[in-house]
Amino acid sequence: MSSIKGTLSICRRAGMLVGGMDEVKAACRRKEARLVITASDLSEKSYGEISYVCAREGVKILTAPDTADDFSECLGKRYGILAVTDKGFAQALLKKLSDQGSANINRK
Repeated sequence: MSSIKGTLSICRRAGMLVGGMDEVKAACRRKEARLVITASDLSEKSYGEISYVCAREGVKILTAPDTADDFSECLGKRYGILAVTDKGFAQALLKKLSDQGSANINRK
């Protein structure tokens, strides 16, 4: 598991994390999402759908090295797509993922 596990857990407890395709898309459309993180095992169809919404709404999207099962370990529920709604948490997660060099910004 990458080092984002603790940050995601704190973000969830603070109420600054949204999970699931429909909720994340809604957060993007409401301009609440600061960062979208996808699991490494997310299907190409789902990735295409969320990346389209993120591109249209101007939200940065990253693919973490973690799977949806890894996310469920720290969040208590299995999610393949997460949106961070707080600027500070988003910056912290971006930094952690870029320091690892493991985040895939342009997944194909």
